[in-house]
Amino acid sequence: MGPELIFVAHLSVTVGEPIDLGEVVDGHRRIVPILGGTVEGPLLRGRVLPGGADHQILRTPTLTELDARYALETDAGERVAVHNMGIRSGAEEDIDALVRGEDVPADRVYFRSQPRLSSAASRLAWMNERLFLGSGRRLPNSIELDIYQIT
Repeated sequence: MGPELIFVAHLSVTVGEPIDLGEVVDGHRRIVPILGGTVEGPLLRGRVLPGGADHQILRTPTLTELDARYALETDAGERVAVHNMGIRSGAEEDIDALVRGEDVPADRVYFRSQPRLSSAASRLAWMNERLFLGSGRRLPNSIELDIYQIT
């Protein structure tokens, strides 16, 4: 029997203006500040804490590598560390529009990630021993991310 997916939560992550570092030795780099947000789902509810960031590398005109680190706080006050690595790809004109901060329909951009969730809270210890999959959408001022546990 193969793995299945269990829906954990929907994250609506508010982001700030990207800090564009330009073309460096390993690609075009940007840092997108994470300002806050909400977490709503059957296995996790709370908020996204401010202070994280997504370190991006625009590898090609159609491919962006994502490396985000941030923290969540549950409604019960438990903290969760998130390290979310992924890719976003699409037609060059769609990726250009995203970089300019424009809305692009979700079906025109592939946005998948591998969130690593960890917590010191005993009630959330299960997430330290599980793998997760993320499916996202970039909007002008937010990231919408659905997180699934892989069984």
